[in-house]
Amino acid sequence: MNPQELLRLVDSISRDRNVDKESLLTDIEQAMVSAARKHFNAVDTEEFKCELDRISGKIRLWRGGVELTLESLGRIPAQTAKQVMIQRFREDERSSIYNEFADRVGELTTGMSQRYEGGALVVQIGRAEGFMPRSEQIPGEQHQPGERVRCLILDVRDAGNQVKIVLSRAHPDFIRRLFEVEVPEVAERIIEIKAMAREPGHRTKIAVSSIDSKVDAVGACVGVRGSRIKNIVDELGGEKIDIVRWNESSQILIQNSLKPAEVVEISLCFELGRATVVVNDDQLSLAIGKRGQNVRLAARLTGWDVDILTPPEFSKGLDTMEETLKAIEGVNEDQIDRLAALGVISVFDVEEVGVDYLMEQVGVTSDQAAKMVEVASSRAKKVAEEQAKDKAEAERRKAEMAGSAGEQQAAAVLGLLGGVAPIAGGSAGESPKAAAADEGLSVLDLLASRQGGAAESQSTESSDNPVKPESAE
Repeated sequence: MNPQELLRLVDSISRDRNVDKESLLTDIEQAMVSAARKHFNAVDTEEFKCELDRISGKIRLWRGGVELTLESLGRIPAQTAKQVMIQRFREDERSSIYNEFADRVGELTTGMSQRYEGGALVVQIGRAEGFMPRSEQIPGEQHQPGERVRCLILDVRDAGNQVKIVLSRAHPDFIRRLFEVEVPEVAERIIEIKAMAREPGHRTKIAVSSIDSKVDAVGACVGVRGSRIKNIVDELGGEKIDIVRWNESSQILIQNSLKPAEVVEISLCFELGRATVVVNDDQLSLAIGKRGQNVRLAARLTGWDVDILTPPEFSKGLDTMEETLKAIEGVNEDQIDRLAALGVISVFDVEEVGVDYLMEQVGVTSDQAAKMVEVASSRAKKVAEEQAKDKAEAERRKAEMAGSAGEQQAAAVLGLLGGVAPIAGGSAGESPKAAAADEGLSVLDLLASRQGGAAESQSTESSDNPVKPESAE
């Protein structure tokens, strides 16, 4: 090969693969040394030496100080040198890709969807391929080959013979980066995203605050007529995003995170890390959300275990605790009020906080504290049994209501069918419902047969009483 042509090829590979040119030239020299050692079956690694002129491109090879001609090596060593060069070029390219993308972990990038492999989406990102595991995809989202995909570079791993670039659209940081792109105040750190909780494909809650009193954190994130938040929602395929105002007070933050539900009262128990939220009956389903989603995200956003109760439930728990503890000698009403102020609002809580906490916070003796825990534990078991019975009774009533509603619908359909008139295959005194059961017919089949019979009857009457056409005058 022409030495100048060799340099041009090396320069082209360096630019296309983003690999250092000097590394490629060094690889060629090492490949020639390996080929010569294999040709002469030499063991000493220092016996051979190769030098490639960086200006002229000429290759010179020595063995023990004696220069060898490349033509004397033959075809087999040339093939060996070629294989070694290809292997080293790939290693250099792999190292280059790893170094490039390792510095971009946590960044937002846009790639081209290629294919699905075992549920994982393969995305072409520049000169490399990344994969998005099923766990990092938004549930229900499908990408067609050639579709542009915006995603987060989650991790970069060196897996020996290849570099694995892990991508994500389900990670909470993906939403954070989208806000940085769409909301300049977030990118400039004027608005800070304090906390975030996400269920990919369904709902996300973020808490934001502003360091500038002139900038409204929530309004800036929403944008004029929702323009900014709309772009993010469209990118996420319609995933709902709740933006709440951050507050250092846990009570206010929990209240904000449960919006749009209106909160009546919040009781915090720092010992248990639990917040008991009291809402009216008409706000209960709104606070809990569909399948508990709203309260679950609020708990993850605030870091508290959020428990939603109605005023009667809250009062019942306090009354039961007061009634149970008052029976203990030496425990007065002020100590019980102290427990309620600390967020201990039921016999379950008294059992859970333990003896040491009661002694330290309430000021009772060790014997009294032990007795309080023992009595509360016993009463808690009874309350749990009562709650289980109430739940079973509610489920039974619900099933009965569903069954009665089905019977009412069936009766309404039978009423449309004409009461107890017989059908084909049934006796004269048999009801349509029983006849349908005997014949294996459904209510819809019964309705269809009635309609068909009515149509046939109408057709028969028409044939029995034909209308004669008027004669032409």
